[in-house]
Amino acid sequence: MPTFFTRTGDDGKTGWLGEGRISKTHPRIETLGSLDEATAALGLVRASCQDSRIRELILVVQRDLYHMMTEVAAAPGNTERFQNLDETRVTWLETQVEVFTSIVQVPQEFILPGDTPSGAAFSLARTIVRRAERRLAELQEQEEIRNPILLHYLNRLSSLCFILELYEIQSVGNPATLAKGESK
Repeated sequence: MPTFFTRTGDDGKTGWLGEGRISKTHPRIETLGSLDEATAALGLVRASCQDSRIRELILVVQRDLYHMMTEVAAAPGNTERFQNLDETRVTWLETQVEVFTSIVQVPQEFILPGDTPSGAAFSLARTIVRRAERRLAELQEQEEIRNPILLHYLNRLSSLCFILELYEIQSVGNPATLAKGESK
């Protein structure tokens, strides 16, 4: 039986797509971790959604995030080889946001997560995507990552997660719980 222990990361470094190794505390690895968490949270969404269109849409997004992770994991000088996302993917996300925005009621104030399991999962995914966006912005400010499409994609993805949270809540006939509601 194969082992799951390589022991190569026991020194606090990990491999990346290129020569050498990188510290596990490097902001690039933190960004990869956030992207990985976002993909996992979207997997929770996909598993809890009843609507097959949403499940298929989320699967496409998860694959886009996988491509994004390969670009972020590429060593400097090796990045262009792994660039798979372009402006068409951002446009696709914008189209999805517009489609679902046209069929949901968007509250004029903040909402609280938890009205449906899939809606809550979307809210969790959105917050993780936003963290990945902040980590990626840090890498761009440090000129570690130069492809602006990645940041655009994550920004649109957080909007999509919010709209799909509303869609999931409203598809079962519930209004979203407003944050300013009465406390008991």
